Amino acid sequence: TITFSRDNPVEGDLEDWVRIISNDGYTFLLKRKVANMGGTIKNSLDETGGFAEAQTRTYRSQERGIIVQKMIEYMSFKAYYSNVGPKEEIPSNEIMERLPLEILLELTMAADYQESMHFVFILFRSTY
Repeated sequence: TITFSRDNPVEGDLEDWVRIISNDGYTFLLKRKVANMGGTIKNSLDETGGFAEAQTRTYRSQERGIIVQKMIEYMSFKAYYSNVGPKEEIPSNEIMERLPLEILLELTMAADYQESMHFVFILFRSTY
Protein backbone atom coordinates (compact mmCIF):
# COMPACT_ATOMS: atom_id res chain seq x y z
CA THR A 1 0.00 0.00 0.00
CA ILE A 2 1.29 3.44 -0.93
CA THR A 3 0.45 6.25 1.43
CA PHE A 4 0.42 9.78 0.10
CA SER A 5 0.94 12.73 2.38
CA ARG A 6 2.00 16.35 2.13
CA ASP A 7 5.33 15.31 3.68
CA ASN A 8 5.96 12.69 0.98
CA PRO A 9 4.60 14.05 -2.31
CA VAL A 10 4.80 12.00 -5.47
CA GLU A 11 6.48 14.43 -7.85
CA GLY A 12 4.25 17.33 -6.86
CA ASP A 13 1.04 17.62 -4.93
CA LEU A 14 -1.77 15.12 -5.32
CA GLU A 15 -3.83 17.93 -6.83
CA ASP A 16 -1.42 17.80 -9.78
CA TRP A 17 -2.69 14.31 -10.67
CA VAL A 18 -6.01 13.32 -12.25
CA ARG A 19 -7.65 10.03 -13.14
CA ILE A 20 -9.31 9.13 -16.43
CA ILE A 21 -11.53 6.05 -16.54
CA SER A 22 -12.48 4.50 -19.88
CA ASN A 23 -15.94 3.09 -20.59
CA ASP A 24 -14.53 -0.45 -20.35
CA GLY A 25 -13.04 0.12 -16.89
CA TYR A 26 -9.39 0.98 -17.54
CA THR A 27 -8.00 3.65 -15.23
CA PHE A 28 -5.25 6.06 -16.21
CA LEU A 29 -3.42 8.34 -13.77
CA LEU A 30 -1.75 11.37 -15.31
CA LYS A 31 -0.52 14.84 -14.53
CA ARG A 32 -3.14 17.58 -14.72
CA LYS A 33 -0.89 19.48 -17.16
CA VAL A 34 -1.19 16.57 -19.61
CA ALA A 35 -4.95 16.17 -19.08
CA ASN A 36 -5.41 19.88 -19.77
CA MET A 37 -4.23 19.31 -23.35
CA GLY A 38 -7.72 17.91 -24.10
CA GLY A 39 -10.31 20.70 -24.11
CA THR A 40 -13.29 18.69 -22.86
CA ILE A 41 -11.25 17.03 -20.12
CA LYS A 42 -9.77 20.38 -19.10
CA ASN A 43 -13.22 21.97 -18.86
CA SER A 44 -14.60 19.05 -16.82
CA LEU A 45 -11.71 19.15 -14.35
CA ASP A 46 -11.71 22.95 -14.01
CA GLU A 47 -12.48 23.73 -10.38
CA THR A 48 -14.38 26.90 -11.28
CA GLY A 49 -16.81 24.96 -13.50
CA GLY A 50 -18.60 23.27 -10.62
CA PHE A 51 -18.48 19.78 -12.15
CA ALA A 52 -18.23 16.69 -9.94
CA GLU A 53 -15.15 15.66 -11.94
CA ALA A 54 -13.27 18.66 -10.54
CA GLN A 55 -13.94 17.60 -6.95
CA THR A 56 -12.97 13.97 -7.46
CA ARG A 57 -10.23 14.74 -10.02
CA THR A 58 -11.72 11.86 -12.04
CA TYR A 59 -12.93 12.12 -15.64
CA ARG A 60 -15.09 9.29 -16.98
CA SER A 61 -14.54 8.92 -20.70
CA GLN A 62 -17.10 7.60 -23.16
CA GLU A 63 -14.26 5.91 -25.09
CA ARG A 64 -12.69 2.45 -24.91
CA GLY A 65 -9.40 2.00 -23.07
CA ILE A 66 -7.24 1.77 -26.21
CA ILE A 67 -8.68 5.07 -27.48
CA VAL A 68 -8.15 6.78 -24.12
CA GLN A 69 -4.59 5.42 -24.04
CA LYS A 70 -3.79 6.83 -27.48
CA MET A 71 -5.40 10.17 -26.61
CA ILE A 72 -3.25 10.34 -23.46
CA GLU A 73 -0.16 9.50 -25.52
CA TYR A 74 -1.02 12.40 -27.83
CA MET A 75 -1.75 14.78 -24.93
CA SER A 76 1.62 13.81 -23.37
CA PHE A 77 3.31 14.43 -26.72
CA LYS A 78 1.56 17.81 -27.02
CA ALA A 79 2.47 18.81 -23.44
CA TYR A 80 6.11 17.81 -23.99
CA TYR A 81 6.39 19.91 -27.15
CA SER A 82 4.21 22.82 -25.94
CA ASN A 83 7.19 25.11 -25.34
CA VAL A 84 9.06 24.37 -28.55
CA GLY A 85 10.34 27.37 -30.46
CA PRO A 86 9.00 28.23 -33.92
CA LYS A 87 12.15 27.02 -35.69
CA GLU A 88 12.30 23.69 -33.89
CA GLU A 89 10.76 20.73 -35.71
CA ILE A 90 8.14 18.65 -33.91
CA PRO A 91 8.38 14.95 -34.89
CA SER A 92 4.66 14.31 -35.51
CA ASN A 93 5.51 11.03 -37.28
CA GLU A 94 6.68 9.72 -33.91
CA ILE A 95 3.12 9.70 -32.57
CA MET A 96 1.63 8.35 -35.80
CA GLU A 97 3.87 5.28 -35.85
CA ARG A 98 2.15 4.03 -32.69
CA LEU A 99 -1.41 4.18 -34.03
CA PRO A 100 -3.04 0.98 -35.32
CA LEU A 101 -4.96 1.68 -38.53
CA GLU A 102 -8.07 -0.12 -37.27
CA ILE A 103 -8.71 2.53 -34.59
CA LEU A 104 -8.07 5.69 -36.65
CA LEU A 105 -11.73 6.52 -37.30
CA GLU A 106 -12.72 5.99 -33.67
CA LEU A 107 -9.68 7.96 -32.54
CA THR A 108 -10.52 10.83 -34.90
CA MET A 109 -14.04 11.04 -33.47
CA ALA A 110 -12.65 11.01 -29.91
CA ALA A 111 -10.13 13.73 -30.76
CA ASP A 112 -12.92 15.85 -32.21
CA TYR A 113 -15.00 15.40 -29.04
CA GLN A 114 -11.98 16.24 -26.88
CA GLU A 115 -11.43 19.42 -28.88
CA SER A 116 -8.01 18.20 -29.98
CA MET A 117 -8.30 19.37 -33.56
CA HIS A 118 -4.52 19.42 -34.01
CA PHE A 119 -4.55 15.66 -33.45
CA VAL A 120 -7.29 15.27 -36.08
CA PHE A 121 -5.11 17.26 -38.49
CA ILE A 122 -2.12 14.99 -37.81
CA LEU A 123 -4.30 11.89 -38.30
CA PHE A 124 -5.64 13.06 -41.65
CA ARG A 125 -2.31 14.38 -42.88
CA SER A 126 -0.64 11.02 -42.32
CA THR A 127 -3.55 9.02 -43.75
CA TYR A 128 -3.89 10.86 -47.05
